[in-house]
Amino acid sequence: MSGDKRTLLKQWLANGKASLQPLTFPQRELWEASPVSVTDSANHICCLIHLRGVIAQQACEAALQRVVERQEVLRLSFLPGKDRPVQMIRQSGEANFRFRELSSAQGHQEAVEELAKEIFSEPFDLVRGPLYRVDVLRRSADDHVLVFAIHHAIADGWTLGVFVQDLCMAYVQGLMGLHEGLPPVPLTYAEWGAGERTFWQPAELERRAAFWKSNLAGSCRLWNSLEGRETASGAHHRLVSLIPVDLANAARELARVAGATLFSTMLTAFQVALSRWTGEGDVLVGTPVANRTRQSSRETMGYFAGIVPLRGQVEPDRQFSGSLSAVHNETVNSFANAMPFAELLPALGDLPAPGHNPVFEVRFAFQNHPVPDVALHGLSARLRMRSTGTARFHLGCEITVVMDALEVVWLFRPNLFPLAEIENLSYMFKAVLADACRSPESRIASLMTRTR
Repeated sequence: MSGDKRTLLKQWLANGKASLQPLTFPQRELWEASPVSVTDSANHICCLIHLRGVIAQQACEAALQRVVERQEVLRLSFLPGKDRPVQMIRQSGEANFRFRELSSAQGHQEAVEELAKEIFSEPFDLVRGPLYRVDVLRRSADDHVLVFAIHHAIADGWTLGVFVQDLCMAYVQGLMGLHEGLPPVPLTYAEWGAGERTFWQPAELERRAAFWKSNLAGSCRLWNSLEGRETASGAHHRLVSLIPVDLANAARELARVAGATLFSTMLTAFQVALSRWTGEGDVLVGTPVANRTRQSSRETMGYFAGIVPLRGQVEPDRQFSGSLSAVHNETVNSFANAMPFAELLPALGDLPAPGHNPVFEVRFAFQNHPVPDVALHGLSARLRMRSTGTARFHLGCEITVVMDALEVVWLFRPNLFPLAEIENLSYMFKAVLADACRSPESRIASLMTRTR
């Protein structure tokens, strides 16, 4: 940092225009537990918000400004520190907003998608900030696409829903001629981080680390031969499939009868399919958890989510119903013993290396955070996340509820897995789930025989 910037920073801190906070535990995971640089665009969270209705540029920018004033992470950047970076939260900040008129050729969906990819991939300056950007693309007088990109260090999936709600509320305020800002959040991100640091004392960390040392003892990596610098480079490709409503409802009914959750049911089917695909019976995946256990945190934008390893033993002679019960119990115990991933790794002695994600290589996510569709008089907003994955994992499976059906997004690198292999895995996953729903007492071996 230059001398002029240091002087300016000291002035901001002295007059209260900025404050410094330690990294939260999820933020530490990005800096300390990932084989990928925090500056990599794989750490950008992206979404498109389709807006229908007449929208005024000035009113939209004013609405975003209200959200910036309410949500401190939109005024947050990071400064180098002695041991690790620190958060710098500015007291005020200007909305990072662009409004673009698209030509008829640019307004086609394919062209909009390409423009959105360019916006998503633009790097963020972690020191200067801001660590988000909003572009409104006008396709016609009443048809707009809002492109929202935000760095993972200040956001998770839940954050996107909060952003949409806040932005729409602020826009309505402007239409009503109200000049006051949005109400303050019940709990700021800095306050949440301070509470987490108070809770995670050495005794609590040691108690939970003992569970994980026992739980993960003897676990093996699925693809040691694939590890290397090249596995942590390049963007993921996406394969999207759909589990139709009738099969999704059958899975929900199977979960109800078994006294399990839809998450555990989908995870069990995924473990069976992954075991068939890899030939390994010991399957270890990582799954994100929201970490928003307090109601006061649910209106706050920020990176709250944690990561929990989930280990499963796929036994061919076992009935699917028995496997589901075992997976459900294992999941409950694992969630109950969840601890910050940045603290788990030194306890296990597993540190990141280029092309090597610690503990597991597969991400399995069930996206059940609020994704609102907002309808107001003369205006509607529909949010759709763009699963970009993260360069630290070899393979990702993200499941999202869409109109009672289940959208499954597979994230992979073609230099590791050809598209045909991922298509086969997707087919097996759906086939295992369908067979299990029809006959939950069937042996696992009978569910593992189908390939495309």
